[in-house]
Amino acid sequence: MANIPDIEQIRSIRTIEGAKALLHEQIMFDDLIEDALMFAMDAHSHQSRKSGEPYVVHPILVAAIVASITGDRAMVIAALLHDVVEDTEHTLEEVEIRFGSDVTHLVHGLTKIDLIRDKELIPSHSDEKLVVSALTFRKMLLASIKDIRVLVVKLCDRTHNMLTLDALPPSKQRRIAEETLLVYAPVAHRLGISYLKNLLEDLSFGYVFPEEKEKIRTYLKANYHDIEIRLNGFRHKVTKLMQHHGMEQKRFEILSRIKHDYSIYLKMQRKGISIDEVLDLLAIRVLVEEPTQCYSVLGLIHLNFQPLTTRFKDYISIPKENGYQTLHTTVFDDTSIIEVQIRTFEMHKTAELGVAAHWKYKSGGNNINLDWLHNLQYQEESIEDFYELAKTDLYSEDISVFSPKGKAFTLPRGATGLDFAYAIHTEIGDRAEACLVNKERKSLLTELHNGDIVRIVTAEEVQLRCSWVDTVKTSRAKQHIRINCRHRIRAIDTQSGLLIMRGIMQLNETRIREWLDKHHRLQNAWMIARDIDYLREVLHHYLKDLRSHQKFAAFLTSRRFKLKPYRFGSIEVFSNHAVSDVVFDFCCHPKAGDEIVAFYSGGKAHIHHKMCQHAARMIEEHEPMLFVRWKQEIIYHYHMIVSMQNAKGALADFLTFLAKQGAEIVSIELGKEKQEHLQLCELEFQSAEADINRLRAKIEQKLHIIQFVRTDDAYRSS
Repeated sequence: MANIPDIEQIRSIRTIEGAKALLHEQIMFDDLIEDALMFAMDAHSHQSRKSGEPYVVHPILVAAIVASITGDRAMVIAALLHDVVEDTEHTLEEVEIRFGSDVTHLVHGLTKIDLIRDKELIPSHSDEKLVVSALTFRKMLLASIKDIRVLVVKLCDRTHNMLTLDALPPSKQRRIAEETLLVYAPVAHRLGISYLKNLLEDLSFGYVFPEEKEKIRTYLKANYHDIEIRLNGFRHKVTKLMQHHGMEQKRFEILSRIKHDYSIYLKMQRKGISIDEVLDLLAIRVLVEEPTQCYSVLGLIHLNFQPLTTRFKDYISIPKENGYQTLHTTVFDDTSIIEVQIRTFEMHKTAELGVAAHWKYKSGGNNINLDWLHNLQYQEESIEDFYELAKTDLYSEDISVFSPKGKAFTLPRGATGLDFAYAIHTEIGDRAEACLVNKERKSLLTELHNGDIVRIVTAEEVQLRCSWVDTVKTSRAKQHIRINCRHRIRAIDTQSGLLIMRGIMQLNETRIREWLDKHHRLQNAWMIARDIDYLREVLHHYLKDLRSHQKFAAFLTSRRFKLKPYRFGSIEVFSNHAVSDVVFDFCCHPKAGDEIVAFYSGGKAHIHHKMCQHAARMIEEHEPMLFVRWKQEIIYHYHMIVSMQNAKGALADFLTFLAKQGAEIVSIELGKEKQEHLQLCELEFQSAEADINRLRAKIEQKLHIIQFVRTDDAYRSS
């Protein structure tokens, strides 16, 4: 097993000499490592951390952690240099000349990740923290997709930052800890590095949920002696049992463990139970030499201790995606319930170090599957969707299901038949219409369970299921459902746009299509059905073009083409024809916010869901259509302090500018603080603009903003 240094030992080191001594313990120095150490010490010689210690202590200790779990010299050197390019005047070119292309490649990847800094942290509890986390995570993925070593060094960097987090203000402590739980610990889990994953979770736990952490610590401390007696007694029984059946003690090892704090908390939250009810709170790990011995030990355990049959899992024959292999079982020992994990020494290395074991141990047998990393790109998604998809893939507990031919597929717990179809192949998922689970026909939304055998029944055509996007569990299924539905809605919008123009102009649809194509607008015809301003713009240019032809003069004067808004409850219709009412037809029942279309018949607007089959037939039959949308009445409240010139007319000029941005002033206070040429202006105003960053960018073109917040969401500060 790796010689991983004691965490409290790392936390206590505050001097350069102490950090160097620890690094010496973890890896044998050569000229290049010695040179990198001197280079880092010189580059950071005038820098200190918030705690007051020399800054270079941090990269040296990060290098020590890297060395302890990987032993890879290039990674150790990169760890020593990981802040040099970002925080000093030294360049990547200098690094390459002095340390070679491999080290430079790693340092460059780490620098790209560090472009997102913790200097301006989004306040805790804001949804924006998820976006920042997602941005950080995307940076990590893009920087590491070609070399997983970048991620491993970054995880070690974050580990040491968490060990020294007490030097920062409480607000930053919590924010950094939250990001560690959201991003870094799940990445460590997916890389199979349980040592770092558990450590990052427990270090973050105390900052994010201090009261819950303290309750668990208090319980474990109060019950320490009882726990030790129970674990040691069970270890002794298992040791005697294995020796009695011919296993030499020097050829196996039994470790005891208590479930780590954050894992206990999660189990309590998920199950709604107290700490006394956590069945796998106490556990032993039995390490043997060969995989077949794992099953022999399992047999001995089950023959001599009553097992909980529902708690058995075989991750040796079906490893987890991160390479984890272990037999899990839970048994009764007198009045105690104890989990038993059985694995080989080689499996133990992989379980603790995951992908990092590939560099530390060269004996092979590494089964780490990194397909998840390549699948987490989501390049077509918004950053919010990206985070949602990444979160699903990172946080899930896994199950294993099988194809009829016995191929195993790892899916998140709660996955459906449709998730399985997409796991096989995108085309299978797109065309799936039913599934057979254990030879019984089921809906594609049937939840799958560990060990299920699943066969997918496919149709000839792509099956659209837009409402299912929140029911499936895997990012792959969600992403492709969204892509298919976007394409379909885009096609519907294109056809609708042409029919809306036709209804306004009372002209042949072919003529309108030809004009749009001639003026390079056909590819954007879908916008006609979605954006009233774009519709008016197209209509204006169309009419302008027609006026240039004398033969259309009578046509243009005999008809009116100005679009009038008609409002009916939460529906808004725009038409140059009289609209007396809106009608929701019986075939579909769109709810507020759903994608809708409107057909014009009998002076009324008939509303349908965009995905309604009856509406699709009406579009194919070229029925007259109207522009329709849900009324946008959501108003957002803002508080802002700006700095403006202390000059006549400056305030009036600024208020005129705000009015043009659609802002409605609620209150204003001027001259709270005055300087010779500048004064502060404090305002509260309302706006239909929901994006605080976009609104801020517009205002900053005019004046310098001191403070800007959404008062209906105090955490959305900018």
